[in-house]
Amino acid sequence: MKKIFTLLAIVGLFSLQSCTVNDGPIVDNTTSEVFEVNASFTSTNDYSKLITFDYPIYSSDVVLVYRLSGSSQGNDVWKLLPETHYFSDGTLDFGYDQDYTTRNVNVFMIGNNLQTVSTDFRLNQVLRIVIVPAGFATSINKNSFEAVMSTLKLNESQIQKIQM
Repeated sequence: MKKIFTLLAIVGLFSLQSCTVNDGPIVDNTTSEVFEVNASFTSTNDYSKLITFDYPIYSSDVVLVYRLSGSSQGNDVWKLLPETHYFSDGTLDFGYDQDYTTRNVNVFMIGNNLQTVSTDFRLNQVLRIVIVPAGFATSINKNSFEAVMSTLKLNESQIQKIQM
């Protein structure tokens, strides 16, 4: 009986060694990309900017767009779109929104009278577009650009600057 128990214990040890613990989803950086573009929103372009991808992305991927809204203690502050700004009475003044397809992302302003929005909010806006693989779409902290970059194992040197 002792020999059978010992044999079962050894077999059990070998079979359990093949088990692994996954600390999180595996990142496929071939579909994780970050682009940076400078955009101006004017009546000439209907307060929108269309950014076309070099190649189609997967239909299951998610596209996040962040706008550089300033800096704090020497660090850039990135805001996830949609982003809205309100009048003191609580009504919508203006905002930024986006939609995307497998071929492009369209970033646009919304509001009642966009011509009256300060040029600080309309001209030379720095946008970062992040293509997030489907496996991360629900588990990633989308509100933090830094968290997205960290989770996708991307760094500043991998941000592709697009000149338009």
